[in-house]
Amino acid sequence: GAKAEVRLSVPPLVEVMRGEPVTLDCTPLGAHDHFVLEWFLADRAGVRRRLASAELHGTELQDKVHDSQSRSPPYQLDSRGRLVLAEAQVGDERDYVCLVKAGAAGTAEATARLSVFAKPEATEVSPNRGTLSVMEDFAQEIATCNSRNGNPAPQITWYRNGQRLEVPMEVNSEGYMTSRTVREASGLLSLTSTLYLRLHKADRDASFHCSVHYRLPTGRHGRLDSPSFHLTLHYPTEHVQFWLGSPSTTAGWVREGDSVQLFCRGDGSPNPEYTFFRLQDKQEDVLKTNLEGNLTLEGVQRSQSGTYGCRVEDYDAAEDAELSKTLELHVAYLDPLELSTGEELSLPLGNSTAVNCSVRGLPTPALRWTKDSVPLGDSPTLSLRSVTFDSAGTYTCEASMPTVPVLSRTRSFELLVQGPPELRAEETQPKAEGGWREGSEVRLTCYARGYPEPKLSWSQLGGSLAEPAPGGQGWVSSSLTLKVTSALSRDGVSCEASNPYGSDRHVFHFGTVAPQTSQAGVAVMAVAVSVGLLLFIVAAFYCMRRKGQPGCCQRGEKGSPPPGEPELSHSGSERPEQTGLLVGGASGGARHGSRGFGDEC
Repeated sequence: GAKAEVRLSVPPLVEVMRGEPVTLDCTPLGAHDHFVLEWFLADRAGVRRRLASAELHGTELQDKVHDSQSRSPPYQLDSRGRLVLAEAQVGDERDYVCLVKAGAAGTAEATARLSVFAKPEATEVSPNRGTLSVMEDFAQEIATCNSRNGNPAPQITWYRNGQRLEVPMEVNSEGYMTSRTVREASGLLSLTSTLYLRLHKADRDASFHCSVHYRLPTGRHGRLDSPSFHLTLHYPTEHVQFWLGSPSTTAGWVREGDSVQLFCRGDGSPNPEYTFFRLQDKQEDVLKTNLEGNLTLEGVQRSQSGTYGCRVEDYDAAEDAELSKTLELHVAYLDPLELSTGEELSLPLGNSTAVNCSVRGLPTPALRWTKDSVPLGDSPTLSLRSVTFDSAGTYTCEASMPTVPVLSRTRSFELLVQGPPELRAEETQPKAEGGWREGSEVRLTCYARGYPEPKLSWSQLGGSLAEPAPGGQGWVSSSLTLKVTSALSRDGVSCEASNPYGSDRHVFHFGTVAPQTSQAGVAVMAVAVSVGLLLFIVAAFYCMRRKGQPGCCQRGEKGSPPPGEPELSHSGSERPEQTGLLVGGASGGARHGSRGFGDEC
């Protein structure tokens, strides 16, 4: 009748993931020198099976495992008497009873429940791959969702466009689901759920998926979503669209010669059969029938303008559904332009004429005349009055359609103005101040125009061939480069332009031409130097002939005699040293006389 004083510390619930080790604790509270600890496994009927035991003597605990065959790996006891399961399995999910006997202190026991959790495999979904009709008035099978090898059993929910479907488990015409749980040989649980719904046309683009919700230790939860899927539905056509594809303009015109595509689409599924036709005199002329809803008109012609239609052949459609549509095909065309003149038009200078440009097209084209890209007017008739050489050039008639920008045509003619040449000269100014100088170089240029093209000629040789002048407008030019002379100053230089209708002439004048002063001074200096050098040579030669004779290049003792009179010595005797070159011959003058200069040098 004594009250037991043994108390135990045992967790009532132990949670662990499958495959992880788990230790069940059973600790007697208080101080005890001797006790016996036993672990039992209790089944649902309450029958216990001893797994292991341990006995404490002083400080030494002796343990023994009694059931080592029923589990792999087997049960174990650690040094503190705790029950160890090396790898938790689903089969270990039981009640474990710890019994402690402490002699006089009494006996105590406690139960620990073990829960083993297993995360299920990836969620799989198997949608219905058939064609489901929205015309059925009952719920049809949508898909089956599978979750395998989990513990405890998970839950499956269904979603449409991300929104959870609240469907009951009871069968009804609008929608429900069924569920089935299977325990695998491993002890794990697999869950299968099948969804049934009554479908509507709005479900044609709906996205469905299922989610598996499972539990984890410590109250946590997990979720595994399946891939999303769509259904193939059969629903009747309610509306039809019929339109003109590329190429076309905003106004609905197509260009003649282009390939045109017509598109027809109904909103039924699967695609119905499409019939294309053309209305002529209120009669349908069938053009093509196909499932694609496309009709191509290759190289469309103006005669193909008219009313075209498309009809959807859907026998499930409602009686009031509009299954046929029509549209108008407008083929734009623009014929080549016609001018009232040929590619060239020749007019005498000062004459007038008119050129007409005619066009035929649909829609009505707009005309415009241009000359060298400069607009002249929008009238079909181009008036040319009192033409000049400036009127010559290329005239173009342009036809375009504002509603069909890609459709346009042009036609051109060349206007040639016949007449005598028109001449202008480019005057050249002298480079030196005060006018032209003898020998200065000058470049003369003449410009001429007319039709036929005039010829340019010069009064001097060396003129260049005529060539088109910069700036165009029919001008040609020729240049002549020469040196200015007094003769050119007197006569001038002329250039002449001529063609079969006449000629024109221009004379270039240079005015007074100054001599080249710097060259004349050089010539005078050269002559002076030459004369001085000649005199020096003559003087030197004269002195050399007199060399060695007394008094050569010396002044005489007496004054010079008058011209023509020889100087006589006092003794009357000859002075050979004073005769030299001036001594007369045997027949000329006194034999013993002598001639000389007072200063012979």
